[in-house]
Amino acid sequence: MDNLKQIMIVSALVLLLVLVRAFQLNLFYDPFIDYFKNDFLVGNFPFYDSSKLFLSSLFRYCINMFLSLAIIYVIFKNKQQLFFSIKFYVVAFILLIGFYFFQLNSEFSNGYLLSFYIRRLLIHPVFLLILLPAFYYQKLTEK
Repeated sequence: MDNLKQIMIVSALVLLLVLVRAFQLNLFYDPFIDYFKNDFLVGNFPFYDSSKLFLSSLFRYCINMFLSLAIIYVIFKNKQQLFFSIKFYVVAFILLIGFYFFQLNSEFSNGYLLSFYIRRLLIHPVFLLILLPAFYYQKLTEK
């Protein structure tokens, strides 16, 4: 019964991650959604409000982070892994947001691909897909 409860909780948390993605246009300010969706190589660089974009990115990153941390904790029930994940997410956000805004200020002069993937790491729960297998492997090797 405990295993069924765990599966239901993880499923609900994954559904919440999907809903964040589904309602991204209504919930978050991001003028680069349409920019990268269309032909950005020949299109004009969009106007953006730096503070609004930063706060929106922070809000979205935090939502994804909290849901991801909850998934990690429900699956592994290990506080050390949870604390490591929190530190990882905080350091990753600081580094990525710095690089992203550096790229924005230069209007992607260092290339579009780097900016595209930095943005992806900020707005999608990609780190969950990295941390889950890493923690699972760690659990397997400890036995």
